[in-house]
Amino acid sequence: MKKAILFFALFNLVNLKAQELTLDRANGLARLPLKCLQQEYPNKLSQMLIDASELGSPKQLHPAFYGCFDWHSSVHGHWSLVYLLNHFSQIENRSQILEKLQVNLSKANIETEIAYLSKKHEKSYERTYGWAWELKLQMELEQSKDPVLLELAKNLKPLTQLLCERYIEFLPKLNYALRVGTHTNTAFGMALAWDYAVYSKNEVLQKSLHDNALRLFANDQNCPFAWEPSGTDFLSPCMEEIGLMQRVLEPKTFLKWLKAFAPDLFRKNYTWAPGEVSDRTDGHLVHLDGLNFSRAWNLYRLAHAFPKELGHLKVVAQSHLNYSLPAIIDGNYEGEHWLASFALLAFDAAKH
Repeated sequence: MKKAILFFALFNLVNLKAQELTLDRANGLARLPLKCLQQEYPNKLSQMLIDASELGSPKQLHPAFYGCFDWHSSVHGHWSLVYLLNHFSQIENRSQILEKLQVNLSKANIETEIAYLSKKHEKSYERTYGWAWELKLQMELEQSKDPVLLELAKNLKPLTQLLCERYIEFLPKLNYALRVGTHTNTAFGMALAWDYAVYSKNEVLQKSLHDNALRLFANDQNCPFAWEPSGTDFLSPCMEEIGLMQRVLEPKTFLKWLKAFAPDLFRKNYTWAPGEVSDRTDGHLVHLDGLNFSRAWNLYRLAHAFPKELGHLKVVAQSHLNYSLPAIIDGNYEGEHWLASFALLAFDAAKH
């Protein structure tokens, strides 16, 4: 057992460069959302129909976010491209990326998106996973130095304001957190919203997120890590809750909470096997690659924030990133239309 742990550690130390997002990797990751950003089919609409008048093609219904299979994947595909534009001035296809972003994120297209989400029967549309990614896209656009992207941020802002209001209205009504590994995971949706609330100085949203995070999660203990992963998880329920509480609690308070919630993480010889994917052509089974990235970005955040207590988790994070990174460019649409975004979150966490 000790030899296995030692080999595991040495293997990952040798591969630490895998955490570096190079220009070559950035170009490869950019090609994936660029390819599907304006690809209308296949498509999953998740639409509530009141009558036949609401029927329409994906592009008619969602002229900004119709590509990449579904609304939320399109949103974080847009975020991926903006992120890469902001971090790599020499990214290939830069002009093509900007052109597609300008077409999709036009003022008129965003107004159509707002009209769709403003329907009474679509109030819960993309709650809260899609909402969270839209706020992340807004933040990335606003942080850019590119005048084109800053203009697109203005176009998107009314939709962002609507979703901030939706969060504030919804969270107090949520009596019980959703501790799942898929889209409705409460902690993930709140964590990305928290980042935007802090960045934008939206004190009302930040207070709502803070208070409701404590109400929903503060008393949790002994998260069942052994239950992960479920068969088609793409988020780690335990780690996403940790990621949210790390954001909303002061460091000392957070460490105290974490020792009750996940005591095993403090063991210096802690190991955790990545989720194994049996068939990457299966759109649900490939979710486990996303789970590995989810674990990685949260483990990296812990290791960087608390190097003395949790620095050893960097190796565990790296093993998860190493396992699923090659799968992103395997040519299977089932994963490539969304996994680049997850990999970028992991890369971003690795460098901080």
